[in-house]
Amino acid sequence: MLLGRVIFAARESLRSPASSIVTLLQRPCATYNSPSACIRLPNRFFSAHAIVGARQHAPLRSAFRRSQTARISTATAMEQNGDARTKRKQPPTPSSERPMKQMKAEADYHKRNGSAIATSQGPASTQPMEEDSDFEEMEMARVVGTGQDTAEWQKTIEKVVKNVVSIHFCATCSFDTDPALASEATGFVVDAEKGYILTNRHVVGPGPFIGYCIFDNHEECDVYPVYRDPVHDFGILRFDPKAIKYMPVESLVLRPDLAKVGVEIRVVGNDAGEKLSILSGVISRLDRNAPEYGEGYSDFNTNYIQAAAAASGGSSGSPVVDKDGFAVALQAGGRADGAATDYFLPLDRPLRALNCVRNGQTITRGTIQVQWMLKPFDECRRLGLSPDWEKEIRQAFPKETGMLVAEVVLPKGPADKKVEEGDVLIKVNGELLTQFVRLDSILDDSVDGKISLLIQRGGEDILVELGVGNLHDITPDRFVSAAGASFHDLSYQQARLYAIATQDAGVYVCESAGSFRFDGSDSGWLIQSIDNKETPNLDTFVDVMKAIPDRSRVVVVYKHLRDLHTSSTNIITIDRHWHSKMRLAKRNDKTGLWDFTVIADAVPAAPPVPRKANFIRMDSAKYPAAVDIVRSFVRVSASMPIKLDGFPRARKIGYGLVVDADQGLVIVSRALIPYNLCDIMLTIADSIIVDAKVVFMHPLQNYAIIKYDTSLVNAPVKTPKFATNFIKQGEETVFFGFNQNLRPVVAKTVVTDITTVAIPASAATPRYRAINLDAVTVDTNLASQCGTGVLISEDGTVQALWLSYLGERNSHSGKDNEYHLGLATPMVLPVLKEIQNGNTPTLRILNVETHTVQMSQARIMGVSEEWIERTEKDDPERHQLFMVRKVDSGHEHGLQEGDVILTLNNKLITRVSDLDIMYDNDFLEALVVRKRKELSIKVPTVPTEDLETDRAVMFCGATLHRPHHAVRQQISKVHSDVYVSARARGSPAYMYGLAPTNFITHVNGVPTQNLDAFLKEVKKIGDNTYFRLKVMTFDNVPWVATMKKNEHYFPTMEYVKDTTDELGWRKIMHECDEGGVREVM
Repeated sequence: MLLGRVIFAARESLRSPASSIVTLLQRPCATYNSPSACIRLPNRFFSAHAIVGARQHAPLRSAFRRSQTARISTATAMEQNGDARTKRKQPPTPSSERPMKQMKAEADYHKRNGSAIATSQGPASTQPMEEDSDFEEMEMARVVGTGQDTAEWQKTIEKVVKNVVSIHFCATCSFDTDPALASEATGFVVDAEKGYILTNRHVVGPGPFIGYCIFDNHEECDVYPVYRDPVHDFGILRFDPKAIKYMPVESLVLRPDLAKVGVEIRVVGNDAGEKLSILSGVISRLDRNAPEYGEGYSDFNTNYIQAAAAASGGSSGSPVVDKDGFAVALQAGGRADGAATDYFLPLDRPLRALNCVRNGQTITRGTIQVQWMLKPFDECRRLGLSPDWEKEIRQAFPKETGMLVAEVVLPKGPADKKVEEGDVLIKVNGELLTQFVRLDSILDDSVDGKISLLIQRGGEDILVELGVGNLHDITPDRFVSAAGASFHDLSYQQARLYAIATQDAGVYVCESAGSFRFDGSDSGWLIQSIDNKETPNLDTFVDVMKAIPDRSRVVVVYKHLRDLHTSSTNIITIDRHWHSKMRLAKRNDKTGLWDFTVIADAVPAAPPVPRKANFIRMDSAKYPAAVDIVRSFVRVSASMPIKLDGFPRARKIGYGLVVDADQGLVIVSRALIPYNLCDIMLTIADSIIVDAKVVFMHPLQNYAIIKYDTSLVNAPVKTPKFATNFIKQGEETVFFGFNQNLRPVVAKTVVTDITTVAIPASAATPRYRAINLDAVTVDTNLASQCGTGVLISEDGTVQALWLSYLGERNSHSGKDNEYHLGLATPMVLPVLKEIQNGNTPTLRILNVETHTVQMSQARIMGVSEEWIERTEKDDPERHQLFMVRKVDSGHEHGLQEGDVILTLNNKLITRVSDLDIMYDNDFLEALVVRKRKELSIKVPTVPTEDLETDRAVMFCGATLHRPHHAVRQQISKVHSDVYVSARARGSPAYMYGLAPTNFITHVNGVPTQNLDAFLKEVKKIGDNTYFRLKVMTFDNVPWVATMKKNEHYFPTMEYVKDTTDELGWRKIMHECDEGGVREVM
């Protein structure tokens, strides 16, 4: 299937040198919302920490069998029978730009043509939309590809379309082979009385599912999973037939026996996002092996039917019908290289499963954990098939052209050491056998029993007896959420793909997040041990995790499925405070939901213990007094459990400078700590680990001050000496910093420039950026390699801080730019002094962004010669003034865009440091030049405490809070205080198109200008009920979203800043379903 493995595939394509030579891929079918913006390119500062080496390359056999999925243009070589493509609708090229003004931000999933729009995943951006088609255009789209159908076909099609439904669904969280996603596909009614719909397994998915279907007359009803096959690509959904009131519900009859070569067929489904399309074709093969779709889910141990129909995105689960209106196959996949070839699943096994469901019987599924391939007689002869057996097989099955050959035998399975790869299957239980259908039937009827196999190996007959296992036992139906990540036992699907044992292989990380966020991939990890205790399976893993206290630092050993030769060892911090409960989710096939139960509460953290350590020495360095600053640097690790303020990362690592060793004060870049809903750990002298808390965050100058408990640190931490005078252009200095490997480097250099800058704004994702600052640059290549450091004189006086500045997101690569610049220490000292005195600074600022204008420009803008002469005289080094470039929204009554600032409180303003006068004044008397006229105006300042986010609401998978400072800097008007900052994959917010950077102004027609009003209105909405949201895009385009509430998987909760709480934030649960999720998924 498999939507959304794009995240994984894209990372591989970016770092694997082999990815450039593979161009063909296989993929199954269904439209989807692309999570492409989740692709995390290596940060320039931390690129050395990207996974490299053996993990870049999948096993050799996968180069021919496991092509990457259709969600990205990377793939492996085409397999023997041709490459396959998904029938999920492909998105337009992902973009990190906001949509143009004339285009709506997201899809309206109820448009008449049924098209779906692929969007970048939050907090990135949205994609342009196709304009709505009118009803007549939709009707014309129905007959795409049908040509001139006969009257008989027309009659058949009119009957069939009433049974076909468009399925819109979400996989609410990552599970097994599938990521969380929002998608749409097709299904068809197979039992109108009991309400059963047949579709693909990669639509139903292995994990939690929510969805609804739309009938031909646009009636809608919810659907719930009844069955998803562990191996084959089919699943059954249940709906309430009574909910369809305005048309008779009929069903298609499954006739697998009518699928024959030469039969003319029609594929009726949600093709290319259309509500209904009809594509024609002719069956050309019945004996194709199941297509491989790459890493993750693929069908196997079945033949596929091949035809030329050229179906595309959204046709997953479409019925393949003959002229009489019988369903003869199920649409599943096709070629990705432009050929009009499609692959259909035979209906023999779906028909059996449907009859079992109708009769209330258990659907038994047997396995000996062997993957078989259908291979032609010539290849079988090369493998050792004797002439006598070939003759007997050909006489018994004159139409057969091949036999079943063992392709993969799983270790520790029933067939291990009895069946080998390359064995040719002759008989099962004494019966000659060449077809998958008969083999499946025997295995399904022999669960927990025995079967005998006669195989040929190199011309020798071998008779073996095997126990038949239960396929459902090795298909996960539960997962555990702990420390922010999700885990379950390794599935048969994954084990088969990598030819490893299903038992005791380790615990599979289906959602690599929280404490278990490993570099390189969001899934595919196998935990081997935690805290030096083996974790061969989920039950053992749970027992180990239950005993680990909160905030414990433990050793974890893990592997990746693509490189089982290499074990990785890491030390992680167990988070049981933001994610205090350990929960078990269990699939409930009666309700179609997953039931969540608490299986363990958090073990309290152990009291911290004082530690002793010494810093490294740099005796070989030339400048001993300068390099002694190494005793003032500490490593900073910040973990953000919830994404706020448009910040793109959940974890950042860098360095901070201790500015007061006695009080434990550390200054650090806001590119590392963007907001204070986070965990901060400091590593002192590469030895002592202590927690820290945010004390102050500067709204403009890109630094935060944090504090640690000095009583826990017995190390010679040094308080540096700070220069009180500004460093000068051309002045020699020593650059001391930490490079990409987090190692200290030092070089003598010179200050090349000091200029006023504003970090570029990120158009797609407004997030914190520094403005109105004088940036220092130096003449050394080390400066671009180091994100943290200082400019320091030879006598050890710190002259400037060297910091990372988070910049804009590149619209083409999706990479977040970072800038490395210096900040003179006198800019920091006033704030630092106040904090050292025990006060929390309450700064006030001008809510404007400025840039410099030279005298030639100032003269044209109306500045008089008198002021130009005064500027040149008062500041001979910088002949410049400041012009207002942008005024924050909501503060238009003071300074205006285009104003040239002459004085503030009678002080001439020629440098950024001159603006510090704003910090302590509620109002400033300003003299400006506006439209070539000098004006004296009274300018208000704003308190900085109002600029930081102190409250966040999670609703239907969307993260909502007041528009943060970066939004107000970039937008001309704030439409409401309910701003969409992020959204979860697979959530209603994602499914219905509520995108980051949107503003919610109304709920069901009621204005909601703030979070209190919003919560009041949404609490009136019942669970699983539709409601209306009036939304305004960032570019002032209004639109209305309809959304269905889901409290089971996406409860309404809130985080409120509370200094009395141990975490500094308090969690409030507003609405949730009993037995549902109770934390952010």
